[in-house]
Amino acid sequence: MMATGRSLAGVYSARATRPMPLRAGARAPCAGAAAAEPAAEHVRRLVAEFDPAVPLDSAVTPPSGWYTDPDFLQLEIDSVFFRGWQAVGHIWQVKNPNDFFTGRLGNVEFVVCRDANGKLHAFHNVCRHHASLLACGSGHKTCFQCPYHGWTYGLDGTLLKATRISGIKNFNKNDFGLIPIKVATWGPFVLIRFDDESTEDNVYDTVGNEWLGSASDLLGTNGIDTSLPHICRREYIINCNWKVFCDNYLDGGYHVPYAHGDLASGLQLQSYETLTYERVSVQRCESAPAEPDDFDRLGTKALYAFVYPNFMINRYGPWMDTNLAVPLDSTRCKVVFDYFLDKSLLDDQCFIKKSLEDSEQVQIEDIALCEGVQRGLESPAYSVGRYAPSVEMAMHHFHRLMHANLSEY
Repeated sequence: MMATGRSLAGVYSARATRPMPLRAGARAPCAGAAAAEPAAEHVRRLVAEFDPAVPLDSAVTPPSGWYTDPDFLQLEIDSVFFRGWQAVGHIWQVKNPNDFFTGRLGNVEFVVCRDANGKLHAFHNVCRHHASLLACGSGHKTCFQCPYHGWTYGLDGTLLKATRISGIKNFNKNDFGLIPIKVATWGPFVLIRFDDESTEDNVYDTVGNEWLGSASDLLGTNGIDTSLPHICRREYIINCNWKVFCDNYLDGGYHVPYAHGDLASGLQLQSYETLTYERVSVQRCESAPAEPDDFDRLGTKALYAFVYPNFMINRYGPWMDTNLAVPLDSTRCKVVFDYFLDKSLLDDQCFIKKSLEDSEQVQIEDIALCEGVQRGLESPAYSVGRYAPSVEMAMHHFHRLMHANLSEY
């Protein structure tokens, strides 16, 4: 998928005892627990059907079960999304003290907020009383009050008020603050992670190295920074597995001349190149020369960075847009698009409107492609496919990273 064309994540003490990472696939022990084992074996077989050691020119793609099996998605949540840093938003959503936004990943409800002192926090968005969700959407609050029974929390997670608890025994208010989640920023992006129980703050370089590896310098010097104001957000529910959307993005421009005629005319597809790093792949392409009077939103070159497992950063001309593919179930995902623009063009409403319209058209075309692929993956006629070695190396890199995580579990 070409990013330039897109439009537009028992009682325990919150202070002393922190919970184990929540697992979307976890099931409570029960008499029928043994019955789940065949499903686990089935998922392990699906993982093993892809061989990451086979060279790209001889490799076959992962089997269709990777994209259709509900149990496989549960394994992905545990072994992929609940490990390492995950992009969930951007700093403009929590620019000011008392700003917040919420989200969901797997079965984890989370809230990211900035307290009155400007410190960034993330918490499980669950009241410690009877599990009601505390906040929804995004906005500005001085505290979080549970809509169920009125328990109230500060934006630093402290329990400020527990209503109607007279007579309760063995209750220490300090033990019932919100459960924290590790949070950090890199550039304009907000990241969280569920597998790190440390309490110290992460410095920028450390987070960049952990999240981006050796690609952090390349991305940090190619206009991916905090200077671009946020223009708009658009969200789509797409009837495809989240990896179908990622695969489409990672095909090296293969589908562009067939699916995006208008976009293809503005690019020099023969200049396409792909670089792969530890957990990042970068696709680069030069734009076709524009006539003096032509509308030009693409600039002279474009960079498309895929950050494993589900975040895409696209820099072209004066624009940066990001795409976040969030799994909803095995055959549906939510894709969140955020648009950022150079300050010099903030007042050019005609340019912004036309740019977003062009992006919208490509997105409509890509949604149709992805939903068509999903229907084909569910057909009994399809099992595995092949890679085009000259262009689909980033897709193969993605699948190998997936296999490595899935095999560890």
